[in-house]
Amino acid sequence: MESIMNWGIAVILWLQQFSPTLNLPFRALTFVGDEEFFLLFLPFLYWCLDRRSGARLTLLFLLSAYTNALAKVLVDQPRPFEVDPRVQQLSAATGGGLPSGHTQNTTAVWGYLAFQHRRRWLWIAAGLLILLVPLSRLYLGVHFPHDLLGGYVLGALLLLGYLWLEPSLERWLAQQGLARQLALALIAPLLLMLIFLTEDGVTTGATLLGMGVGFVLERHQVGFDAGGAWWRRGLRFLLGLIVLIGLWGGLRAAFSGLEPALLFRFLRYGLVGLWSAFGAPWVFVKLRLAQAR
Repeated sequence: MESIMNWGIAVILWLQQFSPTLNLPFRALTFVGDEEFFLLFLPFLYWCLDRRSGARLTLLFLLSAYTNALAKVLVDQPRPFEVDPRVQQLSAATGGGLPSGHTQNTTAVWGYLAFQHRRRWLWIAAGLLILLVPLSRLYLGVHFPHDLLGGYVLGALLLLGYLWLEPSLERWLAQQGLARQLALALIAPLLLMLIFLTEDGVTTGATLLGMGVGFVLERHQVGFDAGGAWWRRGLRFLLGLIVLIGLWGGLRAAFSGLEPALLFRFLRYGLVGLWSAFGAPWVFVKLRLAQAR
């Protein structure tokens, strides 16, 4: 392992000889794998472009984030700047390095979009992002090359498993009644949180719970259509995002320092998920910014 790390540090140091010239473009690329990016992108897809694709992709992303956080704790590998002081840490990073979360999430999310929509420009865009976002993590000094390999493998396995199982699971869920759907949306994330009772486990589990319950309620009680005139879509996104950021950032400030911290994190991310999946579509229909199917 030491020889692999030494080789990885040599690669990173070679890339960082171009710093600070390439700092801005590589930070922009790494943002595409950040939580803040998905906080904007996934609601936009769900609210304004394609409700079904947005819901499916959000679930895949949350599963990817959960498995990545769990794998990092189990493997417990350092980051390059922790091993060699010559490596510049050009981006914030906490926790273990293996597997790379940016690599795994980018592979799963953009790979899913490319497979589902099968358009040439999307295949090209997905391929470039799957290459360049991980490369940015090397340049910024927060991952070794083998961290990226781990992210690619785990992301690809998750993507293939999701593509294989999701259609049949969706058909099975559609045959269940409202009570069973809600019970599953509550119980499965709670079990995941109990298995991995950490900040990351609660964050992904609570969001999954809020969104799972929201998706069920939206389907049974709202049934909104993500289409419509572009000005309506723009207003939907703006309104939904204002409330979403208010919940995400406002509750973080309001709950800061309160104990038990995990409980308040659960409430914060659960409400973020519930608003995104159910609250916002309900408001859109009531304000006639979207039509019910």
